[in-house]
Amino acid sequence: MPKTIEEINLKIKNGEAVVFTAEEIIGVVKEKGLKKATEEVDVVTTGTFGPMCSSGAYLNIGHSQPRIKLGGGRVYLNDVPAYTGLAAVDIFIGATATPDDDPRNKVYPGEFNYGGGHVIEELVAGKDIRLEATAYGTDCYPRKKLETWINLKDLNEAVLFNMRNAYQNYNVATNLSNKTIYTYMGILKHNLGNVTYCSAGQLSPLLNDPYYKTIGIGTKVFFGGGVGYVAWQGTQFNPTVPRTENGVPKGGAGTLALIGDLKQMSSRWLVGTSMLGYGPTLTVGVGVPIPILSEEVLKYTTVTDEEIIGTIYDYSDAYPNRRAEPIGEVTYAQLRSGKITLQGKKVPTASLSSYPRALEIANTLKEWLKTGKFELTEPVAPLPSVESGLTFKPLKERPIEH
Repeated sequence: MPKTIEEINLKIKNGEAVVFTAEEIIGVVKEKGLKKATEEVDVVTTGTFGPMCSSGAYLNIGHSQPRIKLGGGRVYLNDVPAYTGLAAVDIFIGATATPDDDPRNKVYPGEFNYGGGHVIEELVAGKDIRLEATAYGTDCYPRKKLETWINLKDLNEAVLFNMRNAYQNYNVATNLSNKTIYTYMGILKHNLGNVTYCSAGQLSPLLNDPYYKTIGIGTKVFFGGGVGYVAWQGTQFNPTVPRTENGVPKGGAGTLALIGDLKQMSSRWLVGTSMLGYGPTLTVGVGVPIPILSEEVLKYTTVTDEEIIGTIYDYSDAYPNRRAEPIGEVTYAQLRSGKITLQGKKVPTASLSSYPRALEIANTLKEWLKTGKFELTEPVAPLPSVESGLTFKPLKERPIEH
């Protein structure tokens, strides 16, 4: 008989919930069979920990005396520019924001030692952040300059709001050119010198619920070490990419827009990151519980790295020039072996995301559920389905006449 989230939550409250990680459930179902395991298991926990550029935080710093209108002015947090096109003392700091005086790639490859992701990490770690602001002044907000230290504990609101996290699979990257290149997929050595990838594979949230049967708007998640929620589908959400027979997309498909209270979070799970030659970003920890409502849902959570396929692209040409010319496919089991064969050559592999840290997230979420510290939520609306026809469209360039 199918279970409900309400029934599972009752078991969580009574300390009776049966919870496994997405890694553990593979062996459980193999041993007990799908039917019996569905009857016994309540929740499967997932996790991922990797760089997620479409991340940021909005802050309300409170009103100074006299008041200042930051909106339309300039604000810097530890010399990193924050977005001010909001109300008087609301600002947004993006993970990839870069100080004005950073040489960027003028000194190639740029080191990008500090950016918005680092500000967020230091803020959540409880460090004082230097705020410098200039404004144009109004009758009701007369102040034109503000220099002060801010601290997370003193802010009215500090909310992590990430527009695209937890990608459901992604490209596998290599470099066919005769020079080393620097990308958001890391350093790619010349002439097939290496291959990089960025997914927790069999632990990854959306790979354990490939058709979004349980994950929707309002789903409660582990987010940056605290609690967050799915606010919407993430940007570039594309459920219509080619899939394997068991529903696993072969490339970037679904994404999640996530929101949560930064004051609950931890710098262990929000880490400012520098991508050589590319820019700053934020490495984020996300974990999603999958309620086992049916045999179908459970079956999806038994996906293994051997069944997850990544599509390999040349990041020196095909990718930057937006040519859909993959040079191969590979399973995550092969990628995690440390070396694959590509175009007749043994090529070393490396992951930008951390499988051990993803497993730690899944185990932490498991512990929260088993001890009643975390309950499930019923999504208020589904994510777009494969049948929705939603797809990620490229930019349609239209010339501007001057």
